[in-house]
Amino acid sequence: MFILTAKAPRLRSLLLCTAVLLTALAAILALRSRGTEQAEAPLRAETNEQRVAYLTSLGWTVDPEPIETLRLTLPDELIEPYRSYNALQLRQGFDLTPLLGETLERCTYRVRNYPDRPRGCQADLYICDGAVVAGDVVCTGADGFIGTLEFPAAK
Repeated sequence: MFILTAKAPRLRSLLLCTAVLLTALAAILALRSRGTEQAEAPLRAETNEQRVAYLTSLGWTVDPEPIETLRLTLPDELIEPYRSYNALQLRQGFDLTPLLGETLERCTYRVRNYPDRPRGCQADLYICDGAVVAGDVVCTGADGFIGTLEFPAAK
C-alpha cells in the first residue's frame, strides 16, 4: 500500500476551501433564485380595463362593466363553504389561505360566450391589493354549476 502526501502552505489550503465553499454557496443561491423567478407574477387588476382584459385573455367575452362590485372579508379560519371554494381555487393556481382575515373586492361580469349557455353565466374576480387572487364562473339554472376561470374545451 502506498500513501501519497503533499504539503501545501496553509494559506493555499485556506484559499482552496474558501473557493469550494463560495462555489457551493453560489450554486445554492442560483437554484433558489431560479425557483422564485418561475413563480408567477400577480395578475394586475387595479382597473376595470385590466380585469376585462384578463377575462378576455382567458377566452371569455364579458360585458365591459361589472354587473356587481362588492367588498367581503374572509374569515380568519378556512371553514365551509370557503374550504370547498378554496379547493376550486387551488385547481387554477390561486390560494385563499394566505388571505384569511383580509378584505377582498369581488367584481362580477356577465359572460356572453359560455358554450351552449346564451344566458345565466357570470365571471367573478376577487381582487386584493390590485391583484386577482381568486375567480370563478357561475352558471345558474336547474343545471347550474360553479367552475374555474378556464374556458371550457370544445366538445
